[in-house]
Amino acid sequence: MNYGVLGGPEGDEFCVLRSESDRAAMSWGVSGGRRRGRGCTERGPLLTLRDIAGDPLCLTRRLTIGDGSEVVLRPLVHADAVRLAAFLDALSCGSRRFSTFEGYDLAAAREMCDAIARYDKLRLVLDDVASGRIVGLLEFGLDPAASDVARYREAGIRLTAATDIRFGPTLADDYQGRGVGTSVFPPVTEVARRLGRSRIILWGGVRADNSRAIRYYEKHGFRPVGSFAEADGSRSFDMILDLCPSPGDR
Repeated sequence: MNYGVLGGPEGDEFCVLRSESDRAAMSWGVSGGRRRGRGCTERGPLLTLRDIAGDPLCLTRRLTIGDGSEVVLRPLVHADAVRLAAFLDALSCGSRRFSTFEGYDLAAAREMCDAIARYDKLRLVLDDVASGRIVGLLEFGLDPAASDVARYREAGIRLTAATDIRFGPTLADDYQGRGVGTSVFPPVTEVARRLGRSRIILWGGVRADNSRAIRYYEKHGFRPVGSFAEADGSRSFDMILDLCPSPGDR
């Protein structure tokens, strides 16, 4: 799976909820004080996939993107199958090249929904507040694939399920280039930390000809660790983000 860009114009800010009631209804589900530990966690107890499935509000945020539109970032739920299928079906050929799935229909959407809290995947969706449609899918893999482990080992990096999480975003075509990526990036890193991980790697890397995606990831601290050949002969880059860099790396 190879993912495209979420990035947008420079300077787009992550927008917090606008009222106390919003913050109460859509929080990170933090209880207790802040602490540092596994995954450099600063926002309370770690979460499991079962925790998230049982209380989706613990990872729900209302965001304002660069053009003023509002979206809600939240965990995928079982009732999302039809709307998720509409999102997948509407992806252009160009978007499908950068974000590949096993299918783009209702069967594929139902399979993703049926997998909630059953395997090693966490999926978040972006809802457009105005229309109610799903306009983004953010996937996290908690167990690095054997192919990832082998490639990173060649670069001198040891991946483990305890420290590393795979991440891949997909946006609806009409939401690309609107600053969504900058708005969702703080929640993305927070999800990784709340799941106890200290590094994020790109799910399937990023294609070498996807310059916008590469600039986006570099802007947010990812660094390249090597390249590899895709099935069609094109090149992709592996990139990694350390959420707990040593003082000398900051």
